[in-house]
Amino acid sequence: MAGRADESGALSAPGERPVRWAPEERDTLPGVGWGWQAVTGALVLVLVTLHMIANHFVVKGGLRDYQEVIAYITNPVILPLETLFLVVVSWHGLLGLRAVIFDFGLSVRAERIVTRVLLGVWVVTVLYGLTLLAILVTHP
Repeated sequence: MAGRADESGALSAPGERPVRWAPEERDTLPGVGWGWQAVTGALVLVLVTLHMIANHFVVKGGLRDYQEVIAYITNPVILPLETLFLVVVSWHGLLGLRAVIFDFGLSVRAERIVTRVLLGVWVVTVLYGLTLLAILVTHP
């Protein structure tokens, strides 16, 4: 006797449940990655607009020299905004890369490894950026 077919048409052995892919089996929180991608995308749009205006459109000549950058980045309003920009744009970019990699149809284990590696890359990227910001702020 033949087994049952699942939604994809694959057959399972007699007496076994059909093997099928379900989003909750592949991604522990389906849609959460997409949700964060959308939220960070909106934030990136706002933050990159502020960044471009402040750094290129209102500055004479379109670029700041070193001393102007130091004066700009030490502003108590600008430093948190630029820090948020660093955190959000890094998160958004790596979530996009994660989505592209997941489109290759990896196993659950491989997806978890990719997620952990990219999370590590994000942490290193943000720590590096924060270190550079700290150097600029403390060593004018």
